[in-house]
Amino acid sequence: MKLIRQADVYAPEHLGIKDVLIEGNRIAKISDHLDEYASLSDLEIIEANGQILVPGYIDLHEHITGGGGEGGPSTRVPEAPFSCLVESGVTTVVGLLGTDGITRSIENLLAKARSFEEGGITCRILTGSYGYPAVTLTGSVERDILLIDLVVGVKTAASDHRSSNITSEELIRLATDARRGGMLGGKPGYVTVHMGSGKAALQPLFEAIEHSDLPIQIIQPTHMGRTEQLLEQGIKWIGMGGNIDITAGEDAAGNRSAAEKIIRVFEHNGENNVTVTSDGFGSMPKFNDKQELIGLTYSTPRSLHQLLKIMVLEKHVPLEKTLKPFTSNPAHVLAMHDRKGHLSVGYDADMILYSRDMDIRLVLAKGALAAKDGKAVLKGKFEE
Repeated sequence: MKLIRQADVYAPEHLGIKDVLIEGNRIAKISDHLDEYASLSDLEIIEANGQILVPGYIDLHEHITGGGGEGGPSTRVPEAPFSCLVESGVTTVVGLLGTDGITRSIENLLAKARSFEEGGITCRILTGSYGYPAVTLTGSVERDILLIDLVVGVKTAASDHRSSNITSEELIRLATDARRGGMLGGKPGYVTVHMGSGKAALQPLFEAIEHSDLPIQIIQPTHMGRTEQLLEQGIKWIGMGGNIDITAGEDAAGNRSAAEKIIRVFEHNGENNVTVTSDGFGSMPKFNDKQELIGLTYSTPRSLHQLLKIMVLEKHVPLEKTLKPFTSNPAHVLAMHDRKGHLSVGYDADMILYSRDMDIRLVLAKGALAAKDGKAVLKGKFEE
């Protein structure tokens, strides 16, 4: 058992100074004072001294087996180290493929996800990649979602010169397969759509909703801060009842820009229908006007916390609002909102304790100490 004493709790709503009791991997009690437990012999006490306690981050878009490859084999991005996730405050992650759905396989993705689960964090994956028809393990998207425990949805791409230029009719079929598999498997069964900067922008998605009976929430467009057109259309998408995802920047300047875009969404639609993800270990290629590759880098999930700090400390957005796209909103996308994304009794003990300057002091994943003072305590088997 663990007792976190006198933490300033943001659940993400602000609860004030509280004691938090953890039993096993769950939150057992939250109260003003839980001094009656302090004498237990097997109790570990963590003195928060008024520092801020928040839910662990949920990253819905991470290339845990590495992405890239647009410039040939030497440009393949390395796999995500377990330690990098927990040091970044990520306690739940969704792994997916990108441009390369051939040498980066669903089989490899599933094995990597299982290794993360064994390491102590929560991991789910999406079948599919940029291509259409989707690459799968069992021969169909529906069967993957229904039969494979960690598969919760499917990935595709639109309005991108690297994609298969999926049409609205194809997107309807793909989303219907995902929805049916999700219904039969008790999973969200959603479609993440990588959005490029192509001319069509969000139009194939609008058409898919207009010409089908699919609920708009089943289709989750991502990278929606990539262009001004996408952001404006994303605000319209939310107004229709949908959700959008905005990718954190690769550096401080990129995160200041991302923060301004998130604030615009907040101002138009509130903070409940947007998520923020890292696109960690996916490539960030740069193309010229002839779509020739002229540069390549990649991001990590560390960008999430940098973005959150910029929103709170520089843009002065209240922490309880800022936290939602990182915690409770993605929990709803994953249909895990009854146990993830919130600090509440009965929920998984995934949490972050910030230091006075809002750096990450401690990370707990399912009640276990995962990182302390920026260094991983839980690590992958072959990490030093």
